[in-house]
Amino acid sequence: MIDRRRLLFGAGASLALAGCGSGDAAVAPASSLRASARAARLVGFARRQVGLTTRYDGGYSRIAFPGGDVPRGRGVCTDVVIRAYRDAFGLDLQALVNADMRAAFAAYPRTWGLAHPDANIDHRRVPNLATWLRRHHGALAVPSDPRAWQPGDIFTSLVAGTGTHIGLVSDRAGRRGPMIIHNIGAGAREEDALLDWPITGRFRLAVG
Repeated sequence: MIDRRRLLFGAGASLALAGCGSGDAAVAPASSLRASARAARLVGFARRQVGLTTRYDGGYSRIAFPGGDVPRGRGVCTDVVIRAYRDAFGLDLQALVNADMRAAFAAYPRTWGLAHPDANIDHRRVPNLATWLRRHHGALAVPSDPRAWQPGDIFTSLVAGTGTHIGLVSDRAGRRGPMIIHNIGAGAREEDALLDWPITGRFRLAVG
């Protein structure tokens, strides 16, 4: 069981989903945003994926459980978030989503017509990750001011023609708001793209 008091981060807490499109890589600007030590650790491990994960591949794969992953050279948008939390804090979203879906399968989207959870893919689907985050009190209001986003925040958005998308807010500032770390078609990248698509959710997950 996860202590819900340690899942959320905000004032006084200990820290500060498949279907994605394409975009252009950006050079990180010099300015940085204030981040807690744990948020900086999360963002740092997400940033390590840039240049390592160089392909977008949303194909179904059988993977180990728990702790399963496809080869690091490829992945989807959800893998950026999953890998960052695993690498930074040992948090296994594959196992957590699977356990919650087994306990409350009806609470999750039925988009894929499944009759039971599938540990190979469920956690790699944006709507399932968003549902898990909401069910564990991780949802926040989407701010009207882009400057209100904080490093380590998780965003979800809707990309025309490709569907749902997810990524992490960076600790580096772009011209229009904070930069993001995500995979939207050509591997993991960090770029000034938070406002490129309609935002559908904002989440904050903490561990430790």
